[in-house]
Amino acid sequence: MTRSSPRPRPENAAPAPLAVQWLDGDQHGAQVLATARHLLQVEEFAKQALPPALAQVCKAARIERQQITLTVPSAAYASKLRQLAPRIARLLADNGWNLNEIIVKVQARPWRDETKPAPREVIPLDDSALAAFDELRRKLRPGPLANAVGRLLEHHRR
Repeated sequence: MTRSSPRPRPENAAPAPLAVQWLDGDQHGAQVLATARHLLQVEEFAKQALPPALAQVCKAARIERQQITLTVPSAAYASKLRQLAPRIARLLADNGWNLNEIIVKVQARPWRDETKPAPREVIPLDDSALAAFDELRRKLRPGPLANAVGRLLEHHRR
């Protein structure tokens, strides 16, 4: 089904956290840990065949028999992932994984988003900009646009 042994730990790698050591020592925990490692390994290989935006949100959820289930947060991602499934299967086969079927599932936010958007940079309008918007508001006919410019001025004058 998958590779028989996990990758050896590099010599300079940090020691495993206590929880991982405990799981590794327990028979059932060791199976869970091995499954998690296999999922992470196959996920890394699969991501090599994906565009960066899709690779960032694609997660390996399950490996069963010769099938891998990949999850993404929306139908748009799922559609693109289904198009790329043959390429992913070929890449996995070329790297020794005996997985020939890729199942794609939409799972809204199945994981915590590790990438936070950049903080919004707010630059307040200076006096000349406020004067220009004030002049614009006076020249506009009454309506939604004039109201929007008025709200903008009120907001920035607080």
